[in-house]
Amino acid sequence: MPFARRAAHKAVHSPPAEARAGDLAPIARADRSLAPDIARGLLLMFIAIANTPGFHMGLTGPKPKPLVVDRIVDGIETVFVVDRSRPMFAVLFGFGIAMMASRLAARGVDQRGVRRVLRRRSWWLVLFGLVHATLLWRGDILAPYGVTGLVALWLVHRPDAVLRRWFWASLVWSSIAFPGIQWLDGGSAPSTTWKPLSYLEFMREGVITSGLMQFLSLGTFLLLPMTIVGIWLHRSGWLTRPHEHVAELRTVFVTALVVNVVLSLPDVLMVTRVWDLSRTGESLVYGLHLLLGAMMGAGYVCGFALLAVRWSHRGRTGLPGVLAAVGERSMTAYLLQSVLFFSVLTGWGLGLGTWTDAAWDTVIAVVVWSVIAVGMVALDRRGVRGPAEVVLRALTYRGERRRLARAAAPEAAAPQAEVAGPLSPGDQPWISAASSALTVESVCLPPEREAASWAPEASGETGTTASR
Repeated sequence: MPFARRAAHKAVHSPPAEARAGDLAPIARADRSLAPDIARGLLLMFIAIANTPGFHMGLTGPKPKPLVVDRIVDGIETVFVVDRSRPMFAVLFGFGIAMMASRLAARGVDQRGVRRVLRRRSWWLVLFGLVHATLLWRGDILAPYGVTGLVALWLVHRPDAVLRRWFWASLVWSSIAFPGIQWLDGGSAPSTTWKPLSYLEFMREGVITSGLMQFLSLGTFLLLPMTIVGIWLHRSGWLTRPHEHVAELRTVFVTALVVNVVLSLPDVLMVTRVWDLSRTGESLVYGLHLLLGAMMGAGYVCGFALLAVRWSHRGRTGLPGVLAAVGERSMTAYLLQSVLFFSVLTGWGLGLGTWTDAAWDTVIAVVVWSVIAVGMVALDRRGVRGPAEVVLRALTYRGERRRLARAAAPEAAAPQAEVAGPLSPGDQPWISAASSALTVESVCLPPEREAASWAPEASGETGTTASR
């Protein structure tokens, strides 16, 4: 971009230096976009349903025999939930990264500074995820999204052509590598009794599983393709201005839904034990399952954006308000889900997992999500942000206000360049209206009411059942 055009862009898209200095406050609620918050709120229900079976740990005695209703529920969840929440979260994670980068740029932070902030946030996500996996849930997704963020931060400012190459390369590689690893592992026959496990053994397995998932996420680029889709959605404005893209959103949602339902039949037959496949056959079906999950994850996000358009006249009241309250505090809600599931289902808590199977697990998941939603609404009415978002934000932006203040001092005296004319999409760094509000925390890490959107800022959002 020529110097004059860069100056013009800076004059148009950057607030006055004196206003920017140290201005890293969370975004005002009135300026938040409803669609990402609704999407994150609904996403957490998907995550709850997918993760519940993974909390059957520390139990003893025989496992309950699956009933017909349990097999039906397994089949439905295979099509609509399992391995759909993870790519859905990845889309919102990528959107949150792009939103956060655009808000930082609008406040005078250069690209190097943006990457520094995103890198710090990613490393904190890795640490939080490791602790989460060790103490509560070995299927944690915060850490895998943290290591994915370390790659994505180098892509957030790159042109669309570069993103397309990374998207297709990472999609093909992850679709081959992850099922291939499963094939090499071979799996194990299902057991009819619970495996005895002490809490110390559980903690050790949590550390190992978290490290393995981080390695696989980085080595197979499992989460990167849909993270790139999230960056694209930010650039296109589909989530920040969904009312302008209703036709496109509907096309993606309907297409993804139809293709997912039709092509998921082999997986449903396998999961419901109607069709027995060889190890190679199972790996091939699983590869297709992952591709359909990626497609449906993006489709769900577009579908939730359509809901936001339909509910826009209601604002943040009623059901949209409940979903948005959860979405704004998605990291807090995600961690609370683990606390409640651990307390209710595991052998170190009430141990209800001894008697529950797919159908009752789903009921428990919906009840837990609802209880947490009540708590998030209570916080919202008092204007209180999620505790996890507050902590993550403080750690992420530590020292940035001082850097902004020092950088703004010499700029305050510099004359503003005149606008030379409109910029082409290829020239501008895709700074979206600072109005939207999806924090990287929102990714499963909802943004606090702040700079980007997210939740569980990373999104938690993974383990066999964990990765559902």
